[in-house]
Amino acid sequence: MIEQLLDEHHLTQDAITSLLSSLAVKNVDYADLYFQHSVSESWFLEEGIVKSGTYHISHGVGARAVKGEKTGFAYSDDLNMKAIQQAVDFAKGISNHTDSHPIQAFQSIPQVAKYSGLSPLGSLTSKEKVDLLKEIDSIARKEPKVKQVSASLSGAYTEVLIVSTDGVYQKDYRPMVRISISVIVEHDGRIEHASSGGGGRYDYRYFIDHDLAEIYTNEAIRQALIALEAKGAPAGNMPVILGPGWPGVLLHEAIGHGLEGDFNRKGTSVFTGKIGEQVASEKCTIVDNGTLANRRGSLTIDDEGTPTQNTTLIEKGILKGYLFDKLNAGLMDKRSTGNARRESYAHIPMPRMTNTYMLNGTDNLEEMIASVDDGLYAVNFDGGQVDITSGKFVFSANEAYLIKNGKITTPVKGATLIGSGDDVLKKISMVANDLKLDSGIGVCGKDGQSVPVGVGQPSLKIDQLTVGGTEVNG
Repeated sequence: MIEQLLDEHHLTQDAITSLLSSLAVKNVDYADLYFQHSVSESWFLEEGIVKSGTYHISHGVGARAVKGEKTGFAYSDDLNMKAIQQAVDFAKGISNHTDSHPIQAFQSIPQVAKYSGLSPLGSLTSKEKVDLLKEIDSIARKEPKVKQVSASLSGAYTEVLIVSTDGVYQKDYRPMVRISISVIVEHDGRIEHASSGGGGRYDYRYFIDHDLAEIYTNEAIRQALIALEAKGAPAGNMPVILGPGWPGVLLHEAIGHGLEGDFNRKGTSVFTGKIGEQVASEKCTIVDNGTLANRRGSLTIDDEGTPTQNTTLIEKGILKGYLFDKLNAGLMDKRSTGNARRESYAHIPMPRMTNTYMLNGTDNLEEMIASVDDGLYAVNFDGGQVDITSGKFVFSANEAYLIKNGKITTPVKGATLIGSGDDVLKKISMVANDLKLDSGIGVCGKDGQSVPVGVGQPSLKIDQLTVGGTEVNG
């Protein structure tokens, strides 16, 4: 559709070049145009019936001019030349010049796609989508304690064209699908709820071919039934073992954001100026990898047209680098790492994570559990809060267990993990060989923009961490 829309509005490559040249006035260091066409849908089931559905189409273009640390930006959801020219004229207002300077010749460099370029929306018929949601409801209600079930199925397909003054002329075609399931269970008057789901850059049929509807539904039920048995969590300082996979969201929030280039250029991150220093246990190697096939956080190219890459952030405890877009990389005399991301054409790009995870270690979970006399095993997390400047965080564990005398015992609820990212990194004493990535549910917010991301980690042991709960430990 992006090509069709450009043709309909007579936006030939020559016309786009003319617009970009108009944007790249004297004193502007860099300029780009970001064309986007998106279609999305969602289906929602509750009480055994599909109660609502949405279908949305959007398109537009963002015009950006960069001068030092300043950015001029405007967008238009109308793709006619006059409307785009108005956006261009507004964006280039950061310069007091009107004469253009030369732009580099465009280079459309073929990239190895990290996902299919086909829209996922037509991969199932409407009836098949409804049947998939009803199957989830049927599976869940086989458990007598389940009282309510809700589920949603959503898909999106985005096409982009990125052109810039440094010669980029790149297109990308981005699919995304997701299933979300929530159940409420009741037993002896006690009510609990839990949710599960997943997705990625593939089509709806992937859920059917891999029986994921049943897997996600059973996982939500499992978590809810455990919550029915959970006791109040202890409070105090204690060893904490984090399970593999989704608990990597703690790394994403408490550490990953602090390694984004804009925070470090401005000197507001706890990791500013520490390249080459020991910032973590030598057990820790952390990467941001946007090249993983079909993953939720992956991109073939970022939103400035730079190919994504596998960036080592921390290697055996040593801080190796930050995540960059072109603006912050240029101001710090670095190269973009392919981490420029934006929510849509109506937003400016900024350095953001893709799939951020810790690599495998050589320990194992059984050894970790056996090494703890009195502690906590946190398997799944809900939300949390993080202060990027200090690295301090508070995370809520929605599935956790007490560890007593080297064995996993009682499930507990209401446990919150409290600490500082840079401090926690140094207290990791064991890292297992069971790396797991999340199921494809991550959404990252920054400066009012949301983008899909991935997280992951192996099981790991933090020697001492503050746990907030309802009971005093010991």
